[in-house]
Amino acid sequence: MQQRILVIDDEVALRTTVQAYLEREGFAVQAVMDGPAALSAARSFRPSLVILDVMLPGMNGLDVLRELRRDSDVYVLMLTAKAGEIDKVLGLEMGADDYLTKPFSPRELVSRVKAILRRGRESSATESPLTFGTLRLDADARRVWKEDVEVELTSTEYELLHILARNAGTVLSRSQIIENVWGYDYFGDERVIDVHIRRIRRKIEDDPDNPAIIVTVRGAGYRFDGERS
Repeated sequence: MQQRILVIDDEVALRTTVQAYLEREGFAVQAVMDGPAALSAARSFRPSLVILDVMLPGMNGLDVLRELRRDSDVYVLMLTAKAGEIDKVLGLEMGADDYLTKPFSPRELVSRVKAILRRGRESSATESPLTFGTLRLDADARRVWKEDVEVELTSTEYELLHILARNAGTVLSRSQIIENVWGYDYFGDERVIDVHIRRIRRKIEDDPDNPAIIVTVRGAGYRFDGERS
C-alpha cells in the first residue's frame, strides 16, 4: 500500500519542493499551509507520517501537535529553526518522534522519512507478549498495559520501550538504542532518546523521578529492570 505523507508548512517553495521529492520516491503526499487545514487533512487523509513546521501562522506547529496527539499516534517529524532549541525539546516532550533543523537538504528529509517508516514495518513481526510483573507489552498489537490499564504511547515511545524490554537486564547505550529504533543510518541528535525516556517514565513508573523500570546507568546508557513473568 502506498504510504501517505502530510506536509504542513507555510513556505510555498519549501512545501512544493518537499512534496516533489517525496512523490518522486513513491509516497502519496498532501501539503497544506496552516494548522486548521492540517488537522482536517489528518482526519481525512490518514497519513502514515506528518512533517510539521513549528512556525505556522495563527495556530503554531506545537498547538497542531497537541491536537494530533489527542487521538493519534501517527509519526510526526518536526521542522524547527536553527536557533529553536526550545522548540525541539517542547516538540519531543509533546510527542513528536523526531525533528529536523532548517535549512535542510530535501534528500536528507526523504532519508529521515524512510528511516522512520521503516521502523514501523520492522517492528510488526509476530512476537510473544512480554510481561514483567504488572507491566505487559503486546508486540503484535503494539499496546502496553500496566495493572490492566492501557498505557497510551506514541509509536516511537512504544518502539523504544519494546527494545529495552526485549533486552531486559542489559545496558543499552544511546548509540545501540538509536541503531535498533531509528536505524544505523540515523544522523540526528542522540538527545532525542532522553526526552522520549522521560515521557515513557511518566507513563509507566510509580515514581518517575526515581525510576525502577527504566534505569539510567551513568556514562553507559539505559537498562530495563524486571524479571519476566
